[in-house]
Amino acid sequence: MEGKEEDVRLGANRFNERQPIGTAAQSQDDKDYKEPPPAPLFEPGELTSWSFYRAGIAEFMATFLFLYITVLTVMGVVKDKTKCTTVGIQGIAWAFGGMIFALVYCTAGISGGHINPAVTFGLFLARKLSLTRAVFYMVMQCLGAICGAGVVKGFYGKTYFEMHNGGANMVAHGYTKGDGLGAEIIGTFVLVYTVFSATDAKRSARDSHVPILAPLPIGFAVFLVHLATIPITGTGINPARSLGAAIIFNKDSAWDDHWIFWVGPFIGAALAALYHQVVIRAIPFKK
Repeated sequence: MEGKEEDVRLGANRFNERQPIGTAAQSQDDKDYKEPPPAPLFEPGELTSWSFYRAGIAEFMATFLFLYITVLTVMGVVKDKTKCTTVGIQGIAWAFGGMIFALVYCTAGISGGHINPAVTFGLFLARKLSLTRAVFYMVMQCLGAICGAGVVKGFYGKTYFEMHNGGANMVAHGYTKGDGLGAEIIGTFVLVYTVFSATDAKRSARDSHVPILAPLPIGFAVFLVHLATIPITGTGINPARSLGAAIIFNKDSAWDDHWIFWVGPFIGAALAALYHQVVIRAIPFKK
């Protein structure tokens, strides 16, 4: 028995912990995670690659499906006089968040699963993708959104679709343009900040964070932002979603404040990218 006890003691101390844990690990030269190199501003070689166009197609299809499901949900809620017979605001928020979760999960390995020009813009500012790819993604996202909203109009018919504002984003009565702009900035910041955090390379470090399924917090962030800001702007935080619904609805009320749903998300995404560069990717000072 004494020999066995000695073996146990030796075994327990045979492999000492040589790698610091927690934040101390992030200050070491030998990292247990890899940061991808910054993307070039222009990458002409992408234009001859099938993977480039496949990614654009994935963004188109994902945004098409996103608008189709979410605008249908919105129309289903506003068509009834009593919200008790519909999924209500909570259901709309779940539709947006749930679709983002599903679609990011499906397309992350193909295009990165942006489905939102503001997300693409934020990742571009952080040099996660080239300008060529960013512009291509945004174009495909907007086209997908227009097609998705168009299919919903086809289901409901022009008269009924326009009667209920076509799911277009507008600043609600009782709120100012400044209120709407602020809601879009903060809401998009929450979303893009979550995207950066959920996809950060440090999350693969064995002693930094527990690995998580990235689409889950991203979708949940969309859900929570919608709960908070649907009463203010209908919640844009996605210029393609706002543009697609506005083009298919095509009434002055949808265009009056439309700039808010581009300027707000782009400012929010830029602030999130800046925060990511300064805080999330910051290297601790060495003694």
